[in-house]
Amino acid sequence: MNRQVGKILVTGVTGLVGERLLRRLADAGMDCRALVRGGKHVAANVTAVEGDLFDSASLKEAVLDVSAIIHLAAVFRTQDTDLIWKSNLDGTRNLIEAAKAYAPDARFILASTTNVYNANNSHPGREDDEVAPQQAYPASKVAAEKELRESGLNWVVLRFPFVYGDGDGHLESLPKYAIAGKWHPAMRMSTIHHRDISIAINLALAGAMDGRIVNISDEAPTSIYELVQLVGGSLESSSEPLVNPWYLLSDSSLARSLGFQPTIRTVYQAVQENIM
Repeated sequence: MNRQVGKILVTGVTGLVGERLLRRLADAGMDCRALVRGGKHVAANVTAVEGDLFDSASLKEAVLDVSAIIHLAAVFRTQDTDLIWKSNLDGTRNLIEAAKAYAPDARFILASTTNVYNANNSHPGREDDEVAPQQAYPASKVAAEKELRESGLNWVVLRFPFVYGDGDGHLESLPKYAIAGKWHPAMRMSTIHHRDISIAINLALAGAMDGRIVNISDEAPTSIYELVQLVGGSLESSSEPLVNPWYLLSDSSLARSLGFQPTIRTVYQAVQENIM
């Protein structure tokens, strides 16, 4: 980890990604500040600052004097589309405005999603693809990305695929999503382990990805059929033709060219190392 970046503000620290990333950053000796709502607690080696992304005035203390902002806070698993848009777009906009006012030189790293790519892509999703997602979560992320890119701040957008590992239970929930979505068992999906999210974030903090949208993923997209089996589930097999074979796959060659190398190259490696 790069300890020379100064104070870092992290949002979304109680979430699936944020909790694990914050712990890694702090354990590596980084000077971390966490945006939390009242009554929430963080580790002893992290400075908690109470604030709310919906309350612009409350964000001044959080962003003041920071050299980097890692914005992970987001809402996605809900049927409340108004809340999704309010959290992911309006909340991001408020944080951007606070950064412009009180930390204009800070590097602003926004966590986004590879779900922004169109299901009928003729190739794995690439950063320069035109995107027009129909669902609220990816659509709100595209809008938030645009706000940041046009903000005048020093920005980075990291698009993550399916995140797993460190006992988060996320991969274990995959069977119900596959069944509900009627996913073809041969469909493959890009993935990333929490450990490698921290690798990508560290590169971004060091300036390797400034002014770029970057896909982050491991080296081996895995079939839904295999992933479900790995977590002890079952999925009906099929030899029917696979429609939209590139859906949920992302091209991470740009990240590789910028120095990113995943330490957990495949989900099978995570199983072998017992870090699921």
